[in-house]
Amino acid sequence: MAKSASPDAISFILANPYPDSSSDLPEIIVQVLDLKPTGNKYMFMASDGKMKVRALLQSALSSEVTSGNIQNLGLIRVLDYTLNDIPTKNEKFLIVSKCEAVSPALEAEYKAEVKTEGSGIVLKPKQEVDVQSEVKSEAKGIVLKPKEEVVAKSAAQIFHEQQHGNMAPAARMAMTRRIHPLVSLNPYQGIWTIKVRVTSKGNMRTYKNARGEGCVFNVELTDEDGTQIQATMFNEAARKFFDKFQMGKVYYISKGTLKVANKQFKTVQNDYEMTLNENSEVEEARNEATFIPETKFNFVPIDELGPYVNGRELVDVIGVVQSVSPTMSIRRKINNETIPKRDITIADETKRTVVVSLWNDLATSIGQELLDMADKSPVVAIKSLKVGDFQGVSLSALSKSIVVVNPDTPEAKKLRSWYDSEGKDTALAAIGSGLSPSTQSGTRSMYSDRVSLAHITSNPSLGEDKPVFFCIKAYVSYIKPDQAMWYRACKTCNKKVTEAVGSGYWCEGCQKNEDNCSLRYIMAVKVSDASGEAYLSVFNEQAEKIIGCSADELNDLKSQDGDSAYQSKLKEATWVPHLFRVSVTPHEYNNEKKQRITVRAVSPIDYATESKYLIEEISKMRVSK
Repeated sequence: MAKSASPDAISFILANPYPDSSSDLPEIIVQVLDLKPTGNKYMFMASDGKMKVRALLQSALSSEVTSGNIQNLGLIRVLDYTLNDIPTKNEKFLIVSKCEAVSPALEAEYKAEVKTEGSGIVLKPKQEVDVQSEVKSEAKGIVLKPKEEVVAKSAAQIFHEQQHGNMAPAARMAMTRRIHPLVSLNPYQGIWTIKVRVTSKGNMRTYKNARGEGCVFNVELTDEDGTQIQATMFNEAARKFFDKFQMGKVYYISKGTLKVANKQFKTVQNDYEMTLNENSEVEEARNEATFIPETKFNFVPIDELGPYVNGRELVDVIGVVQSVSPTMSIRRKINNETIPKRDITIADETKRTVVVSLWNDLATSIGQELLDMADKSPVVAIKSLKVGDFQGVSLSALSKSIVVVNPDTPEAKKLRSWYDSEGKDTALAAIGSGLSPSTQSGTRSMYSDRVSLAHITSNPSLGEDKPVFFCIKAYVSYIKPDQAMWYRACKTCNKKVTEAVGSGYWCEGCQKNEDNCSLRYIMAVKVSDASGEAYLSVFNEQAEKIIGCSADELNDLKSQDGDSAYQSKLKEATWVPHLFRVSVTPHEYNNEKKQRITVRAVSPIDYATESKYLIEEISKMRVSK
């Protein structure tokens, strides 16, 4: 068994960053140093005793590390690789896509000792170990040759030659053409070819700007390691490739360009985005074994979802299922089409819960599976969710969302252990109903975007394009006692119910009769601050915090103790200060445009935190002067 690295192995790699074929590589044995995990991959320093380079093992090789075959201080034989530049750091990065273990961990890091009588290299550990090596004059180790001129071929040329019998059959295309993993691509790289599956395809869209009119569409591509990238095509390229790209099919792509992704519009976890033009090459991988991309997750804890509300960035979450609703039928406003929907509530170690809405096939297939096993509290991981502001914070699945039940991952095992040991007996709170005034958590702070009521009421155009959010500190100055304070709601889905023929209540959402229903607040309150006043729309969770009791309890008070007790309870809730998180949108009433200010979260005043906030505001005023 080899106990030393190949002489000048790193020098060879640096001189040959993109080898043309793995079969032409000489023996490259390096020592693994500082091995550590990063996501589902492993990083290390590759050393030949004289030189080192930062390196990454592809996720397909992670099992070699977890099984103990590849160890820190051990030796590996590199069979296939790509060397990337990191321009911002002026260094190289080695991506190892294929290797094999040569030796388990050595006693120490080896250092190469250069002898004057020859060009061979003797590797010597840090400890005092005498290692003798006879070096013949003709032993040169790895000979570095000038890189031969290679005629680069596109994926389309290779495919054309294969079809005409000039090269290996299509099943060997990946071997005759170097396939680059997506993780290895960067804007400074030259020729590359990728093999990817289309995991999401957008619609053809038209646009009009100062430079004229055009069309555009994009696809999301995933390689075998589960790395994703978004590719965009404009005008001629869009028309050329729109029909060619089909969901679920695998393609070879070359002659594209990369740039740093715009965080405002990116939909996948990748620092770069790809653009394909009319000269790019896209060929379907036919007559060969395809692959199923590994699903990669980048989980966001439930209590850190606040900053993503109504943003373009999608999130991945993992949680223990707390409840699953029956399937509901929702009618779309745009085309009057009825689609199935199902809500599930999940919780994680932050002791917060959030509602996830599943639609269409996810509601009827995975949703039904979760309903059948809800009593076992399964762990569910969901990829690509939209974060909305319904009930403060809510999640909604998209057509490209992926749901995995009881995934075999470290995160799922850790969550299961927490829930079984303490989580199931812990009091859990909905993330939307308890946005903390503290800025230490990831949720939107009650002290961010603080404005006066006059700032909102004096700007009628606020929220015309999309809802805008503010925080205000105000007093509840008036609650109209004779308004419709609540509605009858289904105890399962909280939708409005109607009195059924005979007895009970009919829920259109659940499509069933129930003997009982609950009352849920839907009310308007007037609030005031030093700048003015405004009416706010308040829903159940927030109204309970303002009134101090549930709608059922207030109704019982009114029925049993009369109007005087009822009005007294409402009066107790007035002239109490609160922090409100509100959304502002315009709406039309009796042909008159008005503002709708809706309470999304409410919190009592924390006077210590409020004092700190006011001191900071005063300090800013002093600085500005």
